[in-house]
Amino acid sequence: MTHRYHAEVIGSLLRPQYLKDARKQWEAGQLATREFKRVEDRAVDEMLVLQEQSGVEVETDGEMRRTHFIAPLTDVITGVKSIPAFTRVWRKPHEQGEKGEETAIQVQYAVVEKIRRIRSLTAEEFTYVRARAKKPLKVTLPSPLMMTLRWSPEYSRDAYPDPFDLFADAAAIVRQEAQELAALGCEYIQIDAPELGMLCDLERRQQDFAERGMDPDRLLTDGIDILNSVAEVPGVTFALHVCRGNNKGYYVGEGGYEPIARHVFSRVGNFPILLLEYDDWRSGSFAPLKDIPTDKHVGLGLISSKRVESEPIDAVIQRVHEASGYFPREQLAISTQCGFGTVWDGNPVPESTQEAKLRLVAGIAHRVWG
Repeated sequence: MTHRYHAEVIGSLLRPQYLKDARKQWEAGQLATREFKRVEDRAVDEMLVLQEQSGVEVETDGEMRRTHFIAPLTDVITGVKSIPAFTRVWRKPHEQGEKGEETAIQVQYAVVEKIRRIRSLTAEEFTYVRARAKKPLKVTLPSPLMMTLRWSPEYSRDAYPDPFDLFADAAAIVRQEAQELAALGCEYIQIDAPELGMLCDLERRQQDFAERGMDPDRLLTDGIDILNSVAEVPGVTFALHVCRGNNKGYYVGEGGYEPIARHVFSRVGNFPILLLEYDDWRSGSFAPLKDIPTDKHVGLGLISSKRVESEPIDAVIQRVHEASGYFPREQLAISTQCGFGTVWDGNPVPESTQEAKLRLVAGIAHRVWG
């Protein structure tokens, strides 16, 4: 049975300063692991309370135990080495037609050997919150195609001459993680796939994929089939979250969903829920929603986790109505466009903004769907 909600939450939340301080102490050998785990537990407890009080209909552990949303495919696998592999340009949100602030961020890791999972990261996350959550739970996992960020023509070819073999190995790891979560009672898993948002951007398709030896067109065929394979787990509802990058308030891709809509939306048959970024002009129009099979449920990421300013309620409701011209309103939902703490430092917004935005999501969902 598919789990459907109208007020969604997207994974990560801002990590409290005391948690950041504790991790530094633990990594320096100044804090015992048992004590550090208690600090993590405290942070998770606070995130559960935050979500429950905000009124959203589903909750996560806020990814408090992760260094980065992709941690299940980096922190607990072998074969990845700290190497400055390449540089990617990130941009600050800005008005359409203007030139936004840019920064070059070095990608510090590359696959150098065959990858292998050491342990489960999400099993600890789920079993802890399973006993404490008062609302339905969701666990997030990274897309296996996120390994496009770890495959380097210079460093990875000996282990993986064909990068799609790496993506297939990553998919096996993610699928195993999902199977173990299902055995623990998890019924809702979200797969985070910002690489799909990057494929909406023609410049990124060329610079980040084609020029680095990964065929963008093949990513939308063989790659999507590999992605779809991770959701072959009975008893679990899978959501696919497509965004355009979220790193300390910066984004990496822009452009409407047209370049991927017909390839992706019909090809991900194992994902009954699509969570799509729609917080500003970078995501284009709602027209591509008409390419989504009508048996799916679509979450509109209309509320920005990058900006401090609060979105006007009536304007957001109007956007929901506009979207319903392309896809059935009862099968729509609302959320922030992404998480607040995708990377360890989180987005440059205060905790009060995070709480206000989650309340805004729940309040608008109540007004639109009752």
